[in-house]
Amino acid sequence: MKKVFTLIVAALCVLIIGSFGEPVNAAAPTELSFWTFQQFHVKLIEAGAEAWNEKHPDQPVVIKADVLPYEDMHTKLLVAFQSGIGAPDLSDIEIGKFPNYLKGQIQLVPLNDIIEPVKDKFVQARLAIYAKDGNYYGTPYHVGATVMYYNTEILDQAGVNPDDIKTWADFAEAGKVVLEKTGKPMTTFELSEHWSQWQLVSQKGSDFLDADGKVIIDDDINVSVLQFQADMVKAGTAVVPPGGYHHSEEYWGFMNQGGAASVVMPMWYMGRFVEYMPDLKGKIIIRPLPRWEEGGFRSAGMGGTGTVVTNQSKNIELAKGVLAEAKLTQEANIRIWNLLGFDPPRWDVWPMLKDQPDNQFTDYFGKGIFDVLTEVKDEIRPVNIGAMTPATISAYQTTAGYAVFEEGRDPAEVLKEIAEELRAQQ
Repeated sequence: MKKVFTLIVAALCVLIIGSFGEPVNAAAPTELSFWTFQQFHVKLIEAGAEAWNEKHPDQPVVIKADVLPYEDMHTKLLVAFQSGIGAPDLSDIEIGKFPNYLKGQIQLVPLNDIIEPVKDKFVQARLAIYAKDGNYYGTPYHVGATVMYYNTEILDQAGVNPDDIKTWADFAEAGKVVLEKTGKPMTTFELSEHWSQWQLVSQKGSDFLDADGKVIIDDDINVSVLQFQADMVKAGTAVVPPGGYHHSEEYWGFMNQGGAASVVMPMWYMGRFVEYMPDLKGKIIIRPLPRWEEGGFRSAGMGGTGTVVTNQSKNIELAKGVLAEAKLTQEANIRIWNLLGFDPPRWDVWPMLKDQPDNQFTDYFGKGIFDVLTEVKDEIRPVNIGAMTPATISAYQTTAGYAVFEEGRDPAEVLKEIAEELRAQQ
């Protein structure tokens, strides 16, 4: 009898442990592969997977992320689509490359079922750049509002108040004072990238392509912006960044040592300051761009990376669910701010961000970051993305800056040559 009682107690213990402890047959996590060219993005996708696992313990996932060089990743993804094998479950595709993946037989999974329920909460232009024929194929990381990053230490030394700079003409004049008083340039304009030009062209009301996808990189606005930049470079109030662009290690070192008084880049560039220019903490403030003219816009929506689900995934529905948790929910968009320092594409979370605990970005830039975004939210001009976007950006990167800033050629002549070559491809 005693032996029977002991067996019963042992059986009950097994039942209790099975009920309240770890499940005897816990579901094994499904591995989802993710390709990106930006290490920052991995944190957000992994956080989305954690959120998914909390809500769906019966369908756990684990992210296997590969961070590849920009060109290598996009080329590898195209090759995988062309061969029909080797694509990941999830991948990032940068805005300038995205049109390449919407040609012919599209091998990206439509995401309408996870986007449309929350579509009205998003800045629409950020969704439209990853759409074709009524289908949404990518989810955004940010709004990409372009702002001015001012180094107050340099401006204070020169006696320049950044809040007195209302127009680009004011900016150019302030540059003369900064150069005279400190010996340093007011800003830097990229040689081998396109952001310095595209941002200011969009802000002024034009683009590299028109709404129909036709090349307009040589129109009057494009020419006037490049001429303005060339004039500042000639005057010494602007210089080409070391390394040629704002993502080079040489530039980060130059800027970290107080190399220039400002830089124009989108809000997503905050992470680069925090990560690569730590000595500027507390010295950089964020302001709207100067206007080109009275009543003109003070920002532009720049850059972007769409995260996609590929049709080679063996777990498409699972991948879509994780992607929604990573980038589409309110909680996800708050994480976009706290983890990455990006301006979230869901506008309904913007008022909530002031109530978030201090983080590495508020510690670096101060607490008024989203006051700037709120101030310019109706002045964030979108860009046109079309089949010619990759070729147009490439042509600008390899030709315009070198010809104008280094060789001193006429901006109108250079942009006309680029445009004519591109139109011949259309």
